[in-house]
Amino acid sequence: MTKPPKPKPLLQDTDKPVRSRPRKPRDPAQPNLLLDPMPNRIEPCLAVLKARPPKGDDWVYEIKWDGYRLSVHIEPTRIRILTRGGHDWTDRFPAIKQAALWLPVGTAILDGEAVVLDEQGRSDFGLLQQSLGGRGGKKSSSDAIFMAFDLLYFDGHDLRGSEHDMRRHLLEDLVPAREQGDIRLSEEIEADGDQLLASACEHGLEGIIAKRRDAPYRSGRLGDWLKIKCVQSDSFVIVGFERSTVARAGIGRLLLAARKGKELVYVGGVGTGFKESTAWQLRSMMDKIKRKTPAIKYVGRRKNVVWLQPTLIAEIEYRAWTDDGKLRHSSYKGLREVQDNAEVYEVV
Repeated sequence: MTKPPKPKPLLQDTDKPVRSRPRKPRDPAQPNLLLDPMPNRIEPCLAVLKARPPKGDDWVYEIKWDGYRLSVHIEPTRIRILTRGGHDWTDRFPAIKQAALWLPVGTAILDGEAVVLDEQGRSDFGLLQQSLGGRGGKKSSSDAIFMAFDLLYFDGHDLRGSEHDMRRHLLEDLVPAREQGDIRLSEEIEADGDQLLASACEHGLEGIIAKRRDAPYRSGRLGDWLKIKCVQSDSFVIVGFERSTVARAGIGRLLLAARKGKELVYVGGVGTGFKESTAWQLRSMMDKIKRKTPAIKYVGRRKNVVWLQPTLIAEIEYRAWTDDGKLRHSSYKGLREVQDNAEVYEVV
């Protein structure tokens, strides 16, 4: 179970009918109300990776969620759910769409993450992918929930120029803390950054996010938001695989590459983290994109290696880098969607 059961009517006030909260109508006759045009799409603010949390009262903290970055647009006549790359995935998250319809607001844009929670309440990227039918799948997810962590537009007002604390105050009014619906608040945590990171890692979470209190919402990776991870996790291109007679789906190891300028460079491989179903699905996809020569400069054993077109992007967990630029203690998490606009790791 990823979500707690909804309260049954017998447990509610029997004198009142059971109904959702209505959307708040706008009063068109309200005088002197200056309205901002609603953006069709907003490029997301992205977090800069740091090794340690920042110090000082200028920063607030949240848990880092492991899912798909989305924006939920509540518009006068419809709901739109957009991926980070601007693709419309409204139909793939029907429960989130319905929850957005119930929010007591006329128009809004919420920034957040679609996640599926495991039995311990931790976001699990693999479970999210399974709920959507895998990479390239077309399934709708009834298990995914939306963790809202910012409010960019609210009832006719563009909030991007407002400081974080102001946007957060309005978000908490719209999505109250501790509610367990399909749209939930990503709660801020008052704590020392180092202690919070240690606790997050102890509980098996991906890491934490630090946000500057007085910063406006700025698209791109400009340092207003920072991410501090317990375990490194980045996206890499799959450029080949080693065959195996004993491994699942015959995949002994995936060969991975990162970007360096306009080229791809080999960064090692990954041979763990595959589940039976995902391994066979991955093998089916790789068999369709074989090529005769490698897309990278490769020095190593070539026996039983199958080279691939560099079109599949995998999310990989790892602990560190070797001195010669290879991943250490890597584990496969899943494939990234093209629509997710995943950034392939850039070698400096």
